Amino acid sequence: MKKLKPLSILVHVGSLLPLAKLIFDFLTNNFSPNPIQDLEQQTGFAAITLLILSLAITPLRTLFNWRAPAKYRRVLGLYAFLYATLHVTVYFAIDYAFDFSLLFEATLEKRYTLIGTISYLLLIPLAITSYKWGMKKIGKNWKKLHKTVYLIAPMLILHFAWARKGDIFSLQGDVLQPLIYGVLVILFLVVRIPVIRRKLISLRK
Repeated sequence: MKKLKPLSILVHVGSLLPLAKLIFDFLTNNFSPNPIQDLEQQTGFAAITLLILSLAITPLRTLFNWRAPAKYRRVLGLYAFLYATLHVTVYFAIDYAFDFSLLFEATLEKRYTLIGTISYLLLIPLAITSYKWGMKKIGKNWKKLHKTVYLIAPMLILHFAWARKGDIFSLQGDVLQPLIYGVLVILFLVVRIPVIRRKLISLRK
């Protein structure tokens, strides 16, 4: 039996805390007068937070040569997908009760719904191919497929900002959290640019 490492415990416990909070709030009737909105916001926030944490792993290795978190990138991504699935399920099943005519109308009318739906659909193949059998199925194309997360992350930042009734470009509305997350995503993606990454590694050495 493998001994659990502190970092492994931290990753799993930290990733499950939002779900534990949701269950606790449900059992103690601790939701606001709009529980559906609570569920949507908390699951969505957990999903985007964990996805950004998974993106932070490569910069951590580049800047500090910290290799230990690399093995948890897939785990964080799958937890992010779990919360994204809960988020979408609450929206489709509880908020709209699978009324596809209303869902179609809302998707076309509300830009945050449209970009959020597209982002989730793009996440599905990444989640499916995060396991060894999926990697073997697509072979060399695995890395190319998983690079689509670099597109998905900014899309989710827009979804986050627009859902908050804000405009991240003009800094209007409730955009502080989406703005912070957006800056982090930009930094994490910039560090991945080969010439910048090589320069940072040389500076570190």
